[in-house]
Amino acid sequence: MTARTAIAGEATAGRYLLALLSGVLLALSFPLPGVSALAWVAFAPLLLAADRVSPRLAFRLGFTAGCVAYAGILYWLNVVMMNYGKLHWTVSVTLYLVLVGYLALYPGAVLWLVRRCEASRIPLLCSFPLLWVTGEAIRSYVLTGFPWASLGYSQYRTLPLIQISDLTGVYGVSFLIALANVVVYRIWVSMRYRKPYPVRALLLLVLLMAATMVYGVAALTRSDKGEVRRVLLVQGNIPQDRKWDPAFQDATLKTYERLTREGNPEPGTLVVWPESALPFFLQQEPAFAARVSALAVELKSPLVVGSPAYELREGRARYLNSAFLISEQGGIAGRSDKLHLVPFGEYVPLAPLLPFVNKLVTGIGDFSPGKQAVVLPSSVGKLGVLVCFEGIFPEVANAYVEKGAQVLVNITNDAWFGRSSAPYQHLSMTVFRAVENRVPLVRAANTGISSVIDSKGHIRGMTQLFQEATLSGEVRPGTGRTFYNRFGDLFALICLAGSIGMGIACYRGRRY
Repeated sequence: MTARTAIAGEATAGRYLLALLSGVLLALSFPLPGVSALAWVAFAPLLLAADRVSPRLAFRLGFTAGCVAYAGILYWLNVVMMNYGKLHWTVSVTLYLVLVGYLALYPGAVLWLVRRCEASRIPLLCSFPLLWVTGEAIRSYVLTGFPWASLGYSQYRTLPLIQISDLTGVYGVSFLIALANVVVYRIWVSMRYRKPYPVRALLLLVLLMAATMVYGVAALTRSDKGEVRRVLLVQGNIPQDRKWDPAFQDATLKTYERLTREGNPEPGTLVVWPESALPFFLQQEPAFAARVSALAVELKSPLVVGSPAYELREGRARYLNSAFLISEQGGIAGRSDKLHLVPFGEYVPLAPLLPFVNKLVTGIGDFSPGKQAVVLPSSVGKLGVLVCFEGIFPEVANAYVEKGAQVLVNITNDAWFGRSSAPYQHLSMTVFRAVENRVPLVRAANTGISSVIDSKGHIRGMTQLFQEATLSGEVRPGTGRTFYNRFGDLFALICLAGSIGMGIACYRGRRY
């Protein structure tokens, strides 16, 4: 090995170390620990590592950073697959690494395209933010979509910043963070190599951030117009290994009855039980159904309960993951079915090819998606129910608000995640659904975290994990639709169009 080869190898190793550092910083910016400030500088080491390298090496560096980041963010998948999917650890780790590798393709592709753009004299300040948002948008839809840990979600507690979500969705926040990383990188390079400071880039960032914060402060100081309504969230903390055991059905219902009465809701309070709080078919259990109805009548309050449902079509049963609304008079006032199912959790895609993979929800056949968003008309307001991880999909929440929902209700069972960071990550994304649509969101979780989130993203109370609990709160039903609710991911589409334009420019540059 020549001295030049050795130096080149050391330089390449140093680049990979910088990529690893970026991955670690990005993972740490999400819950837990959720050091959100790290997201604003996380990509600077990666951009330094990819400076003036070939597109192929840039892809490998981006892929490396992505693997580290997503491995750190999604480690809890092994808890789910081994404890509840009953997979051997070798199979679980393999599937986990496959998903991590798939997600890491996106930052890898972004860095590859960035280097192509730089070769065509398209500045990093333009290419990286546009390409990053485009990658996040594509990831939200490809293979049923997995928008978990989009960059903007790291800022869910920075309320003045995230108010632009009612215009751009989470993608606007991601764009600002990506832009800031480029500016930080260029300042770093200027200081290290005594190059001119990126004055214009810094000025652009300052102007965009100032406009964002002014808009955010104005939104936060704007008073809500809806009438105050009371809610009571009930967290039963039913162990997952008992939840679907028929021997515990009566005990489970008694737990929810007891906790609801202990919550002492005033008449007219919206009472919400979690996903599958009733681990049986409410439609075919008249004795249990009568008890739930009697409780609603006793409390003089509407009650939202999670329960599986079924429909018969062409002689075949079709199973649904649903929420029932029980009125103050004790009747079933409506049913909302889950629209976006969890792959491998509620059905197994390509089941004949994956005989070793078990569906996580035992005791029921594969679920089917609901036909359409159905708003439940309660005395508290029109309700749009997001079941479990539907809360991470903006388009599902948008569909309910478009149909007239004034309050979003997220019922979930996060017992699958154990005492990991996943419940906190899950919660952080639902904050954006409230801000995007300017409606409150109430969240009832079997084992936590249950919470009340207002239309500006304030978390008005949180329960602890794995404890029986009730959480009382007040909400003001939304009174209108937002720009984002009307036009959806227009900002992301603009970024996509910009990325396509840059791609065409790079292609033409290579030809000529």
